[in-house]
Amino acid sequence: MSSAPEPKVKPWTRLRRGLEHDFSVVKVREDIVADPRTNLEHPRVRMECADWVNVIAVTKADQLVMVRQFRFGIDAATLEVPGGCVDPGEDPAAAAARELEEETGYRAGRLEPLGAVHPNPAFQANRCFSFLALDCERVSDGHPDDGEDIAVELYPRSDVPRLILEGHITHSLVVVAFFLERLRADARR
Repeated sequence: MSSAPEPKVKPWTRLRRGLEHDFSVVKVREDIVADPRTNLEHPRVRMECADWVNVIAVTKADQLVMVRQFRFGIDAATLEVPGGCVDPGEDPAAAAARELEEETGYRAGRLEPLGAVHPNPAFQANRCFSFLALDCERVSDGHPDDGEDIAVELYPRSDVPRLILEGHITHSLVVVAFFLERLRADARR
């Protein structure tokens, strides 16, 4: 296995920390940083978010357990995998199992980690952990959080490429979860 080359860029020094605005799900501030190459000052926005989880949930009948919910950024409903925030001190796998059951009422027979990505490292430090939940069984009607209105939908697992290519699944982190699952499956071959 080859290692990545040493980075040739230097870290930027924070000169001044900006005023923080707390919006519950995200804290936003603008810091002033110094370009290590020129020493010029630049404003940079930073968003503090909890880590997130996404769960590709598959039933014993090879059906995907998907959720449809309204997303305010695009003022429309999206088709996604179950997921949500990792609570402070919570293990991402525990968060994945919790979010799956809360949002859909399904419980995984087994849970496999697929990997983690930085959603937008330009101004966020959090990570999104993806998991594959296999042998899922419905154990309740689910218990969405206040402020969540979720419809659970089942799809044949083989529909994933079509759902993505036809634009039914447009959430980039959901697409990444399916890509990570595909990479893991290809690596096992």
